[in-house]
Amino acid sequence: MTKRALVSVSNKTGLIPFVKGLAEAGVEILSTGGGTKRALEEAGIAVVNVSDVTGFPEILDGRVKTLHPNIHGGLLAMRTNDEHIKQIEELGIEPIDYVVVNLYPFAETIANPDASFADAIENIDIGGPSMLRSAAKNHADVTVVVDPADYDAVLASLDASKEEQLALRQKLAAKVFRHTAAYDAMIGSYLTDAVGEENPESLTVTYTHKQTLRYGENPHQKAAFYESRTSSPSSIAQAKQLHGKELSYNNINDANAALEIVKEFSEPAAVAVKHMNPCGVGTGATVGEAYTRAYEADPKSIFGGIVALNRKVDRATAEKMAAIFLEVILAPSFSEEAKAILQQKKNIRLLEVAVTKGELEKKLASVHGGLLIQEEDHLGFDDGDIRIPTKREPTEEEWTALKLGWKVVKHVKSNAIVLTNGEMTVGIGAGQMNRVGAAAIAIEQAGERAQGAALASDAFFPYGDTVEAAAKAGITAIIQPGGSVRDNESIEKADEYGIAMVFTGVRHFKH
Repeated sequence: MTKRALVSVSNKTGLIPFVKGLAEAGVEILSTGGGTKRALEEAGIAVVNVSDVTGFPEILDGRVKTLHPNIHGGLLAMRTNDEHIKQIEELGIEPIDYVVVNLYPFAETIANPDASFADAIENIDIGGPSMLRSAAKNHADVTVVVDPADYDAVLASLDASKEEQLALRQKLAAKVFRHTAAYDAMIGSYLTDAVGEENPESLTVTYTHKQTLRYGENPHQKAAFYESRTSSPSSIAQAKQLHGKELSYNNINDANAALEIVKEFSEPAAVAVKHMNPCGVGTGATVGEAYTRAYEADPKSIFGGIVALNRKVDRATAEKMAAIFLEVILAPSFSEEAKAILQQKKNIRLLEVAVTKGELEKKLASVHGGLLIQEEDHLGFDDGDIRIPTKREPTEEEWTALKLGWKVVKHVKSNAIVLTNGEMTVGIGAGQMNRVGAAAIAIEQAGERAQGAALASDAFFPYGDTVEAAAKAGITAIIQPGGSVRDNESIEKADEYGIAMVFTGVRHFKH
């Protein structure tokens, strides 16, 4: 019996040589009466129109083409089931042995900012997923191909053993169900957002494999990197690697943290990160000046760290960075001179990525047996309910330092304290079990630079002890959310030492 293949694709990559290979092997080609059929016929391949198989024309502007028993009967009939074979023979249905289908470009459609809701709806494929699922269910007899990357494997299998052919069909069937699940997840997400459903009864997310990593946080942990199908250009998933070793699990995490911090700044800025926390942040008139300050903020911790910049890296800045060991440098671009200097270091990773604030994304965090989801912490200084509860108001210089600290502290693991002088961080206390401990670390790191510095805290002070520690270190201004039942204790302590304190009304816990 002649084998038959039904071919209907939106992605024509590699299609012609693949279908020619099937035809040369004696496979009859069926296709819907659209672009696929036209492309095949122009390539000199004989094609049977699906309408001739169904005995029914395409209707409703092509919405109904393959939803017919002559198609799905040919796909779902089990070749080893005598009753199935008897039924399709009586009904004049011929088996279909190959299905080569990829779906309407829904993701590409909704990625276009000019696409309307109606455009999105029209790009929801119905017949394609139905054929794919039918063929995948009956993979014992039917070969189903959804990805052009599998064309060569299918052609190679034509001369393979039955066992090898079955193994390939099983592998391709699993891929189909992953593919249709991801497709439906995108549609479900789009429509859920469109109707404003905040917490649907079920959540299905889909990501595309980007790379298999050498290992995870530690060498004994397997890991991989998956990319959102709607990832922002200003995301680590969209970064272009220009040089260096493959990124590790920890590199990706740290680079993401550095990128998110440097996005906070409109002026030239540089951010150094170690283990998901900033160890130095600097601003300046130039990116080189900003980097120098980020380095001087903590010359010890920056060694082996990740640096993100929000301006093009020039020769002078590259020379400074090349003087120490850095794991990753990411920036919007690198001058040719900068690349030449940094590429002399064989292992350093250079990443080119847009550094702009994009659309807010949901933040997902896995817990054992479940998933937490929340909005991004997108509030900045201008979003707060700013008030000054102390007798003294900040000076202009203190305001600059306070705003810098407030930008940084929301990206530091809680409990978090950040000391700044208006141009750079001078001390950072991260991830402590109490606020006094975080302040002690930041003050010790700052040393003499604490004199005249500003302090930013991610959460309120339940007692006046942190303010007293700050005052004894010479800190002159504090920014914190406020809202403790014991706020008066902190306010009184600040007034006692002449410290200007700002309440924002916004908490920035980060776990």
